[in-house]
Amino acid sequence: MSRAIRFHRVGGPDVLCFEDMVVPPPGAGEVRVDVKAIGLNRADASFRSGRYIEEPKFPASLGLEAAGIVESVGEGVNEFVSGQLVGLVPPISMAESPTYVERANFPARMLVASPPQLDAASTAALWMAYLTAYGALIDIAGIGRGDAVAITAASSSVGIAAIQMANLLGAIPIALTRTGAKARALRELGAREVITTDGPYVADRLQAAAGGLGVRVVLDAVGGPLIGEISKAMCCHGQIFEYGGLSSEQTPFPLGQALGRQLLMRGYLVHHVTANPGRLARAEDFIRSGVESGMLRPVIDKIFPFDRVVDAHRWLEGGHQIGKIVLQV
Repeated sequence: MSRAIRFHRVGGPDVLCFEDMVVPPPGAGEVRVDVKAIGLNRADASFRSGRYIEEPKFPASLGLEAAGIVESVGEGVNEFVSGQLVGLVPPISMAESPTYVERANFPARMLVASPPQLDAASTAALWMAYLTAYGALIDIAGIGRGDAVAITAASSSVGIAAIQMANLLGAIPIALTRTGAKARALRELGAREVITTDGPYVADRLQAAAGGLGVRVVLDAVGGPLIGEISKAMCCHGQIFEYGGLSSEQTPFPLGQALGRQLLMRGYLVHHVTANPGRLARAEDFIRSGVESGMLRPVIDKIFPFDRVVDAHRWLEGGHQIGKIVLQV
């Protein structure tokens, strides 16, 4: 038996409840995992509240990030052994292999051995954030030395991963955050400059931080009117990656800047990486190497016990965190 966290209607954190489930032996190509840590994601809250790109079917389970110990493997699985710490590569669908569980069978293709430098909590905080940042900044944009990279929602786990990757490759990470409350922490985490977006002259301050050539790449989780300001500070052929929609306001297409500077603005999800085996293998190698060197390191904001998932979701929606919120099973 295993407990799973589910919900029977959309709503706030209080709709989450615990239900017992039977976990059968792993089938062919599957691995049974004793889950030890679960990473929380903004998508979890959006799915729970009915604002996600995927519609829940009740009773609905949730979760995209986890780490745990291999208990047993099914037929045809040779790459994992009992007792091994593994992390979960996020599935395309929230409903495919939900992670808010104590124990479950996962497809072996979705699992990756944890770097030996990381414990379960850090492993649960690793793969979603760093695969997301890798796909946009490295696989597509190919950032390099001297490139100015603007990162919104910079205190999120993806934002911190992007800061670390930019520094690893010699680029210039510029953190954008709503107020100055997290500015000091972001500088300590490696941001070259921090731009607060609740004040005037965002474009001018961003342009100054980027230097003479302007911003080459934007990794944006917010959307909304801010995009118009950011686009004014971009260089010719700059790229904007929209991977979230935290703003409740419409996101305008900056037509004038796009034409004048030949900008590329595109929607982006981690599935760009995870749906392509070759691309995923290269990403895993890059991230593992970065962890081994100490240049890439997940930052955990707060750890909640599994039984306090409602409190964890309230903390997630409060926007106070710097790094990943983790449930400890």
